[in-house]
Amino acid sequence: MSFFERYLSVWVFLCIVAGIALGQVMPGPVQAIGAMEVAKVNLPVGALIWVMIIPMLLRIDFGALHQVRQHWKGIGVTLFVNWAVKPFSMALLGGLFVRQVFAPWLPADQLDSYIAGLILLAAAPCTAMVFVWSRLTNGHPLFTLSQVALNDLIMVFAFAPLVGLLLGLASITVPWDTLLVSVGLYIVVPVLIAQGLRRALLARGQAAFDAALARIGPWSIGALLATLVLLFAFQGRAILAQPLVIAMLAVPILIQVLFNAGLAYGLNRWLGEAHCVAAPSCLIGASNFFELAVAAAISLFGFESGAALATVVGVLIEVPVMLLVVRWVNRSKGWYEAAGAAR
Repeated sequence: MSFFERYLSVWVFLCIVAGIALGQVMPGPVQAIGAMEVAKVNLPVGALIWVMIIPMLLRIDFGALHQVRQHWKGIGVTLFVNWAVKPFSMALLGGLFVRQVFAPWLPADQLDSYIAGLILLAAAPCTAMVFVWSRLTNGHPLFTLSQVALNDLIMVFAFAPLVGLLLGLASITVPWDTLLVSVGLYIVVPVLIAQGLRRALLARGQAAFDAALARIGPWSIGALLATLVLLFAFQGRAILAQPLVIAMLAVPILIQVLFNAGLAYGLNRWLGEAHCVAAPSCLIGASNFFELAVAAAISLFGFESGAALATVVGVLIEVPVMLLVVRWVNRSKGWYEAAGAAR
């Protein structure tokens, strides 16, 4: 894990402070940036999000999809958790905590927006950071690669219908035109660009490809941090008025991450999968493609929306929570393998 990845939560916290300060000190320029839109797409943020997402998608090899049958049980568990459990459990937890438990302390006009942001966060499985988590648990690299490639392929077709369904179930108006544009801009087009660049770089040799990844990798984190500064510049007034909003939104995110990690881990153990498959399966099942969630929330609901803030909270807690899951998976390896040996 790189220096920036290891301390991502620290950088996110500093972005919160810098963004809030920027919004208070320079409200005019910040509002001018927010007004630079075409068809509800903010151009500066759109450019930043492409820089954020494309380096991550470069790592995806869709040619690895043929390997899915080698570990079909682990693949099946991850797909079940990612697409049949996680989005729906988040919608349920969001409704419970946002509309019930914490409703008296949250802005009434943002409740639906907060839930929408949580749904967007849970509807997209992790694409990039999961390679880090898998490596930290000695996960099977080919399983991780094939699972991520399969999830990305499914996301192209399933993200918009799934989000639309869950927003509808939560009685939130679905802006279908903007949702479909977001899928095109932030999934389909980046995937096509990344795969084109991947082929061009690999044509020069594996060493050239690895060197290119090392050079452009930091761009992704830098673009993410710049996007967060802008987000919090717009959200600053609301956060200062309601400083506990971030903590309250973190509760359903934390619960769903731990629940889905435990579910995937337990199902793999029950089915008899090896620990090197169960570990990345559980980590993919628990983590989120927060870069896509942030992009979609901005496009669908705007910079100053509760949805955008909710997705940013996901970024804030992603690294420490996933490192906790990594530690739990590593420490339980003996228990996991003992159960398999006893079968």
